[in-house]
Amino acid sequence: MKKLILATTALLLVTACGKGGDAAGGSKGGGAAVSAPAGTKWSETTKMTADGGMLMGNPDAPVKLIEYGALTCSHCADFAEKSKDELRAMVDKGTVSWEFRNFMLNPFDIPAALLARCSGAAPFFPIAEQMFATQRDWLGKAQALTPADQQALQGMKPLQLSQTLADKLGLVDFVQQRGVPADKAKACLADPKAIDALVAMTDKAVNEYKVQGTPTFIINGVTQENTASWEVLKPKLLDAGA
Repeated sequence: MKKLILATTALLLVTACGKGGDAAGGSKGGGAAVSAPAGTKWSETTKMTADGGMLMGNPDAPVKLIEYGALTCSHCADFAEKSKDELRAMVDKGTVSWEFRNFMLNPFDIPAALLARCSGAAPFFPIAEQMFATQRDWLGKAQALTPADQQALQGMKPLQLSQTLADKLGLVDFVQQRGVPADKAKACLADPKAIDALVAMTDKAVNEYKVQGTPTFIINGVTQENTASWEVLKPKLLDAGA
């Protein structure tokens, strides 16, 4: 596992995590709807992909959206809030599949991602949505870290660091209240292969897709420049046939 450097609390809470998008332009109409299997919605179809992302929707959708996002990113939280209804509607239409890949902006993202992913793809989406919605509450607990705490954290190995930060932020209790048993949550935090996978996912984002901030979006394999908001991304999805 790679050594992760602990960001100072002040820097973490004020730094911008993504770049602003351009003003949205006009958009074309979307593609024809694709029916989900009888008695289901495409938004109920989820799986983990070979790249470690969490996929929602028709796996054969003509428009494949990948989001690189960080659970500690305020811009990602804003996107999640503004996009949730319309993006889910596009997924249910069967024309868009949405794959969320966790990006590690800082060490606080490690325990958050491990716990959101702990029970698989289906619970991941509602847990991540609620982490974004309450981000100021649980991430704000980092302000209670003293200089001595931060110095101690600097010397920890990734597993110990992840478990300690999860405790400081109250994240085990958070996911336990949302259906993840405490013992399972603690096992996920203690899984070195899971941490390696998160680091590898972040490395791929940087090296293959040139991700420099979050959220970053890829539509059908093409990284979208200056597209950090739903208002800017939506017309691009419609233009692609969403």
